[in-house]
Amino acid sequence: MELIFAKLARAEMAEAKCYYEQQQRGLGMTFQHEAAVSARRISDQPLAWQVEIGPIRRFLFNRFPYKMLHAIRGKRIIVLAVAHQHRNPDYWIERINNP
Repeated sequence: MELIFAKLARAEMAEAKCYYEQQQRGLGMTFQHEAAVSARRISDQPLAWQVEIGPIRRFLFNRFPYKMLHAIRGKRIIVLAVAHQHRNPDYWIERINNP
């Protein structure tokens, strides 16, 4: 299955990377690496992760307080959000029908 990121999910990932890089040099790259590993794991086993709501599943990052929310649509896995786990937990729900 092909894994693609919704435009807003890409923006969230870039914003988090920039934030962490400002906090400590190299930490942004560490965040980016963890996001890439997370995406590969989702791609390998898209149904293995816990259901967040409806058809949306979540993958929790190990080192950072983020989760990758994804849905399977046909032969694609769409990452709808790269969301901080402790901020506005439901902000991304409107993306379910309109990624």
